[in-house]
Amino acid sequence: MPAVMSLFSRIADFIDTINRKVGHTVAWLAFSMAIVTFSVAALRYGFSLGWVWFQETYVWMHGSIIMLAMAYTLMAGGHVRVDIFYRTASVRYRALVDLLGTILLLLPTLFVVAKYTIPYVILSWSRLEVSQEAGGMPGLFLFKTTMLAFFTLLFLQAISIIIRSSTALVTGEYVEESGEDFEGGQGG
Repeated sequence: MPAVMSLFSRIADFIDTINRKVGHTVAWLAFSMAIVTFSVAALRYGFSLGWVWFQETYVWMHGSIIMLAMAYTLMAGGHVRVDIFYRTASVRYRALVDLLGTILLLLPTLFVVAKYTIPYVILSWSRLEVSQEAGGMPGLFLFKTTMLAFFTLLFLQAISIIIRSSTALVTGEYVEESGEDFEGGQGG
């Protein structure tokens, strides 16, 4: 049994590493978005210059940040919890809340998102869709692909949470990958 738990732990560590790397990369996109947003405003109000594609750039960056950083934020414990007893609860209680929340709420939501997103993105790719705005950005189909990354990364993180929560229910200890970025991580 310990060998199986070790294997599952390595799988969860691998998933967390993927989402951590994606999260750190997306953080640079947030910095870039701030620069582009400032530039759009400065050019428009300071020099009466503006381009639709330039304005769309920061909107697409913002959407990409949300889509790509969601799993990282979940992994790092950055989402708001409604359960007021969670922080002070035992390890097994927190593991049970995480496990049930993931299985009963996150996975069904991801299933619905996947069901409607996959055909939507495929259609966009088949048309090589571009912005509907005159002078807008080309490659809207690439931006829409972030929705596929959204549910794929969240699905992987759900697997990690299920592994860590199941392990915690068995052992009474919440084992996290070292190097958590937010205080507490999954185990709070």
